[in-house]
Amino acid sequence: MPQVNKRALEVNHKIVNHLVDNLWCHVIVNHMVKHNSLDAVFHALAHPARRHILGKLAQGESNLTDLVAPLKMSFPAASKHVKVLEKAKLVKRRVVGRDHLCRIEVKPLATANEYLEKFRTIWEGHFQRLDALLEEMKSHEKTKP
Repeated sequence: MPQVNKRALEVNHKIVNHLVDNLWCHVIVNHMVKHNSLDAVFHALAHPARRHILGKLAQGESNLTDLVAPLKMSFPAASKHVKVLEKAKLVKRRVVGRDHLCRIEVKPLATANEYLEKFRTIWEGHFQRLDALLEEMKSHEKTKP
């Protein structure tokens, strides 16, 4: 067994304690957790089957079998998709007998919307410039003989 440098362990232990006790470290960790949850939400939304499931759940709680019937997938495959949605905290599932009832959770979607909302001004600015360019092109077309 290799020799363990006790002094190095003590120093590392102090560094770890310092980081844990440091307020800024707490802020950084919370910031990372928020982005990890956003990553999970966007990952879950990346698949069309999961988007379909969420769209159906927006209408109300539903049985898993009914949710995925239009997708023509097996129950185990559908269950795996729901597990991804559960991991992202977008869906809550409860089992009643043999039925797996799912309902949508809106908080993660609100967080994702809040993140995307930051970019709305950029999009609107681009659309306004595009509208102005199209109007300019139309006016040039009208002035041509």
